[in-house]
Amino acid sequence: MSWPRRVVFDTSTLVGAALKPGSVPHQALTLALARCDVCASAQTWLELERVMQRDRLDRFLPRDIRLEFVALLRASMHFFAVTQADEAALQTPCRDAMDNKFLALVQVCQADMLVSSDEDLLVLHPWCGVPVRRAADFLCDQRVV
Repeated sequence: MSWPRRVVFDTSTLVGAALKPGSVPHQALTLALARCDVCASAQTWLELERVMQRDRLDRFLPRDIRLEFVALLRASMHFFAVTQADEAALQTPCRDAMDNKFLALVQVCQADMLVSSDEDLLVLHPWCGVPVRRAADFLCDQRVV
């Protein structure tokens, strides 16, 4: 399989990568950042920022470390403008409307893959011809694991 040019990671996978260095999501993100354009939109980024500030994550990783992860990641991301019209125009939306922001981003940035740990997104594989894969599958697909 050839390397994807552009990849979108959902929030749950990015949070997993932040909270557990060395984990499969962390390995997948590290590899993607090294070899692909990892893409985000204002909507997907705001969700990540909000989630990473939740008090309940303090037991896994201190807030200042989580926010440092977010700041470092932001510098490496490729941002695309995704409008509400883009999201509303999805021909095959997600059963969880809150996840449509990721699908709209995939479409706008012409991503080659969506990496997710969210079953509402995973059941769409492939979505409009774009693979929707778990982080472990992303690693296996790239013959890294």
